[in-house]
Amino acid sequence: MNWNKVEFEAAFGTLEQLTPSDAPEICFSGRSNVGKSSLINKILNRKSIAHVSSTPGKTVTVNFYRLDEFRLVDLPGYGYAKVGGKDRERWAELMEGYFRTDRNIKLCLQLIDMRHPATDFDISMLEFLDYYDIPYAVILTKCDKLNKTEFNNRLTALREELGEFGEGIDIIPFSALKGTGANDIRTAIEKALTNA
Repeated sequence: MNWNKVEFEAAFGTLEQLTPSDAPEICFSGRSNVGKSSLINKILNRKSIAHVSSTPGKTVTVNFYRLDEFRLVDLPGYGYAKVGGKDRERWAELMEGYFRTDRNIKLCLQLIDMRHPATDFDISMLEFLDYYDIPYAVILTKCDKLNKTEFNNRLTALREELGEFGEGIDIIPFSALKGTGANDIRTAIEKALTNA
C-alpha cells in the first residue's frame, strides 16, 4: 500500500456539502485538541498535510485526504466548551450525517488522550459506533508525555474505563513526536481495508 501518494481533497462544513462515498473510508474521531491532525501527518509521513491548530475547536469541517485505494477522513473535534450552540448543532448534524449517509466506512480510529480518563464524549462516541456497527480501534495519543509507570497505570485504567468497548478492540498507544504506534495504526488500517 502506497502511503506516500496522498492529496488533500476537500473540506465540507455542512451535511449538504458532503459528496457521495465512492471509495473506502478510514475516519478519525476524538475530542478537540486530541491530536487527530498530528496523527494523520505522522502516518502519511508528511509535516503539514493536515493543519495542526493550537486552538481547540478550530477544525469545524470534515476533511478528506485521497490516497490511491481509499480516503482518510478527519472529523471535527467534539467536547470543546467555548463552541457556541449553533456551531454545536451544525457539528452534531454534520457528524451524524457523515455516519448515517451510507458511507463506505471501513474503520473509525477513536482518539483518546492517554494522559486523562476517557470523557463522557469519548464513551458516547464508542456507544454510537457500537450501535451502528462501525468497526473501530482506540488510539491513545500523547503517550510520550508519560513515564513508564504512568504509561502502564493509564493503560490499565483506560481498559477499565472503556469497559465493554475495549474488549477485543485494538488499543494502540501513539506518539506523534516519537512515532510510537504509527506502524501499528497503518497495519490496523490495511487490515480493515483487506477484510472489506
